[in-house]
Amino acid sequence: MSRNTATKPEPSSTQDNILDAAEEVFAENGFHGATTRVIADKAQANSALIHYYFGNKEKLFEAVFARRSEAINEERRQQLTRLRQANRVTLEAILDALLRPTVTLGRDPSRGGAHYARLLVHVASGTDERSQRLTKERYNAIATLFIDQIAAITPGLTRDDAVLCYLNAIAIGMSLMAPTGRAEDLSQGDLRDDDIDAIIAGAVRFISAGIRAIAAATEREQPT
Repeated sequence: MSRNTATKPEPSSTQDNILDAAEEVFAENGFHGATTRVIADKAQANSALIHYYFGNKEKLFEAVFARRSEAINEERRQQLTRLRQANRVTLEAILDALLRPTVTLGRDPSRGGAHYARLLVHVASGTDERSQRLTKERYNAIATLFIDQIAAITPGLTRDDAVLCYLNAIAIGMSLMAPTGRAEDLSQGDLRDDDIDAIIAGAVRFISAGIRAIAAATEREQPT
């Protein structure tokens, strides 16, 4: 084996370094404020490698977003599968399967953590073509799966109401991704920002109560 071959970085390692660096730079500066030169410097890689592996800044941004969204959605699917296999499909369990992968990834620095949380909030709330396209491509399929599950498990809930409930649940989940310390401040230290299980459980209780209240109100409005 030649010296050049022995010291050349593995493509997967180089790509991951670039994606990690890009995730941080995009989160801090936005798409337009980020440059491939700064990303390359942070990744300790040649700028030409960004173009070699990803083509351009647009494709790099999409790759950054795809990497984390695919991991989140695969974990969600696996959790739903385990619930079905164990015959433990409840509204609370479905909501936990929806929220937990997002919240735990957002609080894990080794998997993008707060950087991806900022990126996701920006894209999910964006009105530009790129943001809307990425949200649709990366999250609409899994969203439909959970909307159908929520509607099926909740008597009286219409599918349109399930859509709105899903969107509210996602908004809450995104607000919990980053450990901001806000709950600790407001509770004067009684609530811990690092207790992920308690944070998710509280969100699940809140969302499930709201969903059941909406379903009950819809049933009351039905003509007898």
